[in-house]
Order: sequence, then structure tokens, then C-alpha cells
Amino acid sequence: MNLALRDVRRNKLRFALTALGVGMLLGVVIAMTGIYEGALADALALPRALRADLWVVQQRTFGPFAEPSRIPRDTRELIRRMPGVAAAGAVTFQTVQTRVGPKPVRLFLEGYEVGRLGGPANIIAGHGLTESHYQIVVDTSSGLHLGENVPLGPYHDPYTVVGLTRGMVSSGGDPMAWVNLLDAQALQFAVPPALERREQASGRSPPTTTDINAVLVRLSPGASVKAVAADIARWKHLSAVPEAEEESYLTLFVIQKMQQQLGMFMGVLVAVSAVIITLIIYTLTMDKLRSIATLKFIGAPDRVIIAMIVQQALALGLSGFGVGLVLIEQVKGYFPRRVQIETRDLLIILAIVTVVCLAGSMLGVRAAVKVNAAEALASG
Repeated sequence: MNLALRDVRRNKLRFALTALGVGMLLGVVIAMTGIYEGALADALALPRALRADLWVVQQRTFGPFAEPSRIPRDTRELIRRMPGVAAAGAVTFQTVQTRVGPKPVRLFLEGYEVGRLGGPANIIAGHGLTESHYQIVVDTSSGLHLGENVPLGPYHDPYTVVGLTRGMVSSGGDPMAWVNLLDAQALQFAVPPALERREQASGRSPPTTTDINAVLVRLSPGASVKAVAADIARWKHLSAVPEAEEESYLTLFVIQKMQQQLGMFMGVLVAVSAVIITLIIYTLTMDKLRSIATLKFIGAPDRVIIAMIVQQALALGLSGFGVGLVLIEQVKGYFPRRVQIETRDLLIILAIVTVVCLAGSMLGVRAAVKVNAAEALASG
């Protein structure tokens, strides 16, 4: 006779409500894990889509995502002529805030040279840039549509949406967008006319508007990444960051604190779940002390009683895990950031829940083992 199953059937509503509460708590843990994985995937989506072997940036900097980098535009041609370099493309990166109709729109904007490295890799609608000015490709997460005009810059020049991508956002969750390099330089580095006149009147040269943030480099087959990077650092006085290092800088410098914060929240939620499951199992055990005493009186060994309590704890935890997973799968599309649930993470959470249930049942087991069989004969 499965005493745990029999007890659950007798208290279906209480068990269902308890499993729902535990499930919602575990659902938050699963969501936190998904947000953690989603933040990592978002941060690495752009550099991986660009498929550059090297990122050439300002000397003694860690790349355009970790800190500012500003180099002359002709650096691209200088790098392209170096031995071992098959292709190179100049790019800029900046965050822009605008408004399309009544809706505010925030974009992480990349400027690139059409026909060279740096363009959008997964266009699902429309096409890439075909004109030298006033065209833009955006990610669908921006809510923009083909043919819409996006005002950018201090003069709100209208940029027409000609292409859409999917799943391309920055490490901060802002939708990606691409414009021609000339337009991006004007948006990022252009000097207002009043400032330019003031600089000229003071005898100073106004800041240049032809700078870039980085040069993407793709190497020839057989070329050594370390050797080419060393040559660039030696002869061009620039930093050449390999793709793997650029990804590590993104993880280490840009999203590490957010990951640590999510990890702390997950730890707190797991601890709270453990306490709740422990108290629930203890309460259920205390409600059955008379029944447990009766089992002992008729000769049931302690292992039968212990198995009943442990089975109830596992049933509660596993049911809550299933409820939480179903809830998050249903609502993850409504989160403002990507929620990427990995099988590996689910197995880890399941193992933690199992350990928590086993540990939480110990308090109830201790109370049950101490019950005296004579209490079954006591008057109610």
C-alpha cells in the first residue's frame, strides 16, 4: 500500500494548492536561469554573427563593447594590406534614442561599409542597405516595420526601414540596427555648425568626423591569429583582439555584474524554497501523528513511515518543478529580455530540488520516528 499516494488522494486540493505555490516559486528560479542564459546569448550574438577573427581597436583598450575606442578610418585600408589579412571592414557602434510616432525607440546602432565585413547576417524580411544614405535595417524586437521612417540625429533625418532581422540585440537588450558607415559617423561624431565655427575662430581644428570604433578582420586560410595580432600591435600601434578574447571581455566586463545579481537571486529563491518545502512537509507530518502512531502500533517498521514522508516531499517538489516549468514556458515570450531555457540548467535545478526535498523531509522524519505507538490508543 502506497501510503504517500493515499494521503495525497485524500487531500487533493491542499496538495494541488501547495504544489502550485511551490511551482510558482520554482518557476521564478527557472526564469532567472533563463534570463541569465539569455543575457549571455544576447551579448555574444553580435560578435558571433560578424564572424571576425580579429577586432582591431584603439591601443590598450579591450574592444568597442567593453570601453570606448576611436581610430582613424584609413586604418581599415592599412590593416587590409597586411600579410595574412583576407578581408577588413570599418565599423562604429553607438546607442541612439528616438521616437517613431508616439512610441519611444532605443536602438544599438552599427555603422558599416556596404560590401565589407560588419553587415546584418540574418535578414528575414526586406533586404540589406542598397543606398549610401538614409536606409536602416532593424531587429524585429524594436517593433518597427518595413517602410517606416525612423528619425535619427539632431536634425531628425528620416531613415527608411528596408530590412528586418530576428534575435539580434545588444548586451543591454536594445534592438540592433544597421546604417551606412557615413551616416553612422555623422550621427556619432558630427560637429554642430556653431561648435565648428567657435573652434575655427579659436584657431583650433574642429574634431574629425571620419573616425571609426573598430576594424573587423578576417584572416586568410592558414594565417596565425597570434602572429597577425602581434604584427598589428607592433607596426600599427593598435590592439588586435581575437574573437574568443572579445567574447570573454563581453562576459567579464559588460554582463558579469548582472549575472552575479541573478545568481544571488537564484540562491535566495532556492533557500526560500527549501524552507517552505521543509515547513510544509513538517506540517503534513504533524497532521498525521495519530495515523503514524497507529501504523507503529500494528507493527509497521520505521522505514515504511520514513518512505511515506520522503515520497510526499519528492512528489511535492517534482510536481512544483513541473508546474513552474510549464508556467515559464507559457509566459517567457512576454518577458522584455530573452529567456533561454537550457536542458543542462533544468537538470541542475531538478537535482537541486530533489536534494532540497530530501533534506527538507528530515525534520518530518525526525518527528515521525519519535512518535510513541501508545499514542494510537490515546483518546482524541
